[in-house]
Amino acid sequence: MSREETAEHVPPEIVAEVERQHALIMRGTAYGDDATRRTMETELRERLTESLINDRPLRVYLGVDPTSPDLHIGHCVTLRKLALFQQLGHQSILLIGDFTGLVGDPSDKDSLRPMQAAEVLEANAATYRDQAFKLLDPERTEVRRNSEWLGQMSFGDVIHLASNFTVQQFTGRDTFRDRIERGDPVYVHEFMYGLMQGYDAVALEADVQLGGTDQTFNILCGRTLQSRQARPTQVAVLTPILVGTDGRQRMSKSTGNYIGIDEPPDAQYGKAMSIPDASIVRFFDYGTNLSDAEVDQIAAALESGELKPMDAKRRLARTIVAEWHSADAAHAAEKEWTRTVSQGQAPDEIPDAPFDFGGADTVDVALPVLLHEIGAAPSRAEAKRLVAQGAVRVDGEVVEDQNVTIQSGAILRVGRRKWYRIVPR
Repeated sequence: MSREETAEHVPPEIVAEVERQHALIMRGTAYGDDATRRTMETELRERLTESLINDRPLRVYLGVDPTSPDLHIGHCVTLRKLALFQQLGHQSILLIGDFTGLVGDPSDKDSLRPMQAAEVLEANAATYRDQAFKLLDPERTEVRRNSEWLGQMSFGDVIHLASNFTVQQFTGRDTFRDRIERGDPVYVHEFMYGLMQGYDAVALEADVQLGGTDQTFNILCGRTLQSRQARPTQVAVLTPILVGTDGRQRMSKSTGNYIGIDEPPDAQYGKAMSIPDASIVRFFDYGTNLSDAEVDQIAAALESGELKPMDAKRRLARTIVAEWHSADAAHAAEKEWTRTVSQGQAPDEIPDAPFDFGGADTVDVALPVLLHEIGAAPSRAEAKRLVAQGAVRVDGEVVEDQNVTIQSGAILRVGRRKWYRIVPR
């Protein structure tokens, strides 16, 4: 029976279920243009109909490159979609990009991404499964690695794969085009990423691929390769990129504006409380497990003034901590944040920060050097800026000089949330 004939004979109950699933899946998606959205909406509806008529779950996959050991809540925007497909009865596939990770995805970079060592990727991959299973049902999740097929390809296979694309398709991408216009190098191996991810879709026989909006080109590469092999093309379900806690740049560990799903409750709560007011609803929508109706209520209450931004952020912080830890942990984290940040009191437990006192009880030191060495600032330049802004206190007093005398056991506070007890190494 053809697709057109099938559509004419779809039972009403299947039509209703297709529309229900379609609405849930497309909620919160984002596409670069209306034409792409309409195409994907139409194809998704067709795939869902065929799936229900034939009692064949859709094969839906999300690829993650293990380029760092931790997942953050920005990663969970697409992970939640994968969990949704799973809850709707479809086959969810978590693809660990242990081979694509060797190259690194250039989609969100305006410079060369350093190549990762295989042993680093392997160590990171080991943590990804456990973290992802906080959202996914491990018993119903198919976990694959793309080294299973990419690692077996010959050079001839790679040449054949590359023959499906033109150089202009790649150099037309914003990230590559901008670098070329600046005179920055673009390396041939960076072109390989889109080819490899495209072949993942072929190898997995994917019906749907999930990704952020930055993955549009790579997912379309998969559709190209599937069509060249006369296979049904996968549907792209794209989600927005979650901004970081600074409210400006995309969430990333490299920029430090992330909330890790394995971070301690106090760290998660404190980072959530630093989110700008303008980003609160977006974080509720894409960074928590609240229902659409609850998020809509929060947005309306903020808009009307019934809910104050500070109270909304407290709820956001509690929601994030409760999801990844527990309600009790969220309550304790809120209590600690109120005491140490809102009221300015020292926490009950302050971590020791060893420093070389040279055998003495006190030491004269450049404060930026101290801050950088104990890990309170990523660089001496950043540490100097923190001191100049009055963000550093020693034993409760704001330090204005770059050079200070530190006594063993001194309590150092950096910003609103970082506390250290300086002890001899």
